[in-house]
Amino acid sequence: MSELIKHECGIALLQLKKPLSFYKEKYGSALYGINKMYLLMEKQHNRGQDGAGFASIKYNMSPGQRYISRVRSAKSQPIQHIFKTIKERIEKQLQITPELLSHPEKLKKEVPYIGELMLGHVRYGTFGKNSIESVHPFLRQNNWMHRNLIVAGNFNLTNVSQLFDNLVDLGQHPKERADTITVMEKIGHFLDDAVSKIYKNLRHEGYTKAQASPLIAERLKLSKILRKASKNWDGGYAMAGLLGHGDSFVLRDPIGIRPVYFYSDEELVVVASERPVIQTVFNIPFEKIEELEPGNAIITKKSGVTEIKEILKPKEKRACSFERIYFSRGGDSEIYKERKKLGEMLFPQVNKAIKGDLKNTVFSFIPNTAETSFYGMIGAVQDHFRDNLKKELTKPKTPDLSSLIKKLDLKPRIEKIAIKDAKLRTFITEDSDREDLVAHVYDITYGVVKTTDNLVIIDDSIVRGTTLQKSILKMLDRLGPKKIIIVSSAPQIRYPDCYGIDMAKLEEFIAFRAVLTLHQEDGNKESIVQKIYQKCIKSIEEGIESPPNHVKELYDSFTDEQISEKIANILKEDNINAEVEVIFQTIGGLHKACPKNLGDWYFSGDYPTPGGCRVVNKAFINFVEKNNRRAY
Repeated sequence: MSELIKHECGIALLQLKKPLSFYKEKYGSALYGINKMYLLMEKQHNRGQDGAGFASIKYNMSPGQRYISRVRSAKSQPIQHIFKTIKERIEKQLQITPELLSHPEKLKKEVPYIGELMLGHVRYGTFGKNSIESVHPFLRQNNWMHRNLIVAGNFNLTNVSQLFDNLVDLGQHPKERADTITVMEKIGHFLDDAVSKIYKNLRHEGYTKAQASPLIAERLKLSKILRKASKNWDGGYAMAGLLGHGDSFVLRDPIGIRPVYFYSDEELVVVASERPVIQTVFNIPFEKIEELEPGNAIITKKSGVTEIKEILKPKEKRACSFERIYFSRGGDSEIYKERKKLGEMLFPQVNKAIKGDLKNTVFSFIPNTAETSFYGMIGAVQDHFRDNLKKELTKPKTPDLSSLIKKLDLKPRIEKIAIKDAKLRTFITEDSDREDLVAHVYDITYGVVKTTDNLVIIDDSIVRGTTLQKSILKMLDRLGPKKIIIVSSAPQIRYPDCYGIDMAKLEEFIAFRAVLTLHQEDGNKESIVQKIYQKCIKSIEEGIESPPNHVKELYDSFTDEQISEKIANILKEDNINAEVEVIFQTIGGLHKACPKNLGDWYFSGDYPTPGGCRVVNKAFINFVEKNNRRAY
């Protein structure tokens, strides 16, 4: 993607089922768990570079001994920073007692962070909140071991205000309205309630307070707590948590919007946001790593018992398609194939745009996430050449030899055109100079494109179009092609996301700006905007729980092709000499390429939860009223 979108996070949970001495003997290190957690988080750094956090729980510690550790960072390289902190603390202790490395259980008692149960989180911030207070995991402390709760997640909820009010009704006093705090307090409330009830029953059975403590851990039903806590959550989430006595959970939303993968054997349980992370870190075959089903939770007991429990009734699966297009690591075999398919399916439109003139067409991609789609598109070009050759060879008459030789010599013209030169800082304040700086974020390869050539260049998606307009197109035009065709492996992004990706403002989308321009040219912009605005206002005033997406009406008057043409017109500034065309993936093509990830609300406006429609309507109100604030 040529433009950064944010707010996708990653989680990693690891439980070691054996004593630490086992891993020392088998793998040669008492720090086995810490080392694996570092890899699990580092391999997911693509999902969050604004902050990182790590928490651990030690099993079987005596009263008075520290059993919970947490470290967080909002530094520029947060993962490295937190593990540097852990390393320094370990080394400090080893300088005093170097023999501890040979005695894992003693090492665990003397040094923080080393434990059997660990939770990691990488974070992209949203709406300017990028302080240490916003970094997961969050900790809810209590002198009762069972009531200690650590929470981290990849999620966004659309109804935080409602959930906050529910907590107040329960007699709670949350310190802020943040979604993570609200979730943690909701779980914490039902955790406290469950612990209190179990304790009362144990006392009634004749157990002393000291005797009751381990029995509470045995009798506690995490699944029951999660069912009560998550009852009214609206959004996409992969929610992870640790309890002080050593149980853990990861809960996935009932629509499966956010991803969760896991692996379990007699030695460990590991959960992560991405499958290839687990494959790489533990050398596990693809087929042994499972995807957690929507509405389910993977729950681990301190004893090592692992269960999959249905917490919320699963709904029609609408896993986020942007995970596949952009966020997830392309090393996953399924994602790799899907991205190639996305590129392959665009070739018919590309071939039409170049009028079949493949001989005078150069193909390239915008680095780096569009590279795999590019391979798919080139594969389709090669198939096209092969099909034409087959037709020539199967003709009833003897094929013309010179014509046949020409067809045999045909191959796609592939060149590396766009080069992301540097992450340039906007330290220059004057607008004109800043634009010049942005224009040079990308560099190009000179001398491979002729003035008679079409230049086809693929990107994974086009959100705002700013980098295309201010940088990429201008740089490409310097090569002197007769036509530049920008190809997006994703469909037109028309609607905001509210389930975990920071794309919340309608007016930032180039497709939205394009359709407004089309209405303006038809002379009905004000009337259609006011009509939709009044409908959005009415749905909010009347408190409609599941309103329709009124913003869809804005797009109904125009075809996808008309909007694409207008986007091209907006992107092509007066100083661009080449003809410019923009081609987008179709929604049907997206579904065919990514059949297991049908969450397409960015493109279709078909939100999988009622909260989604409320958010898009509110976003339109904010646009009309010029309110620069969050729609949820």
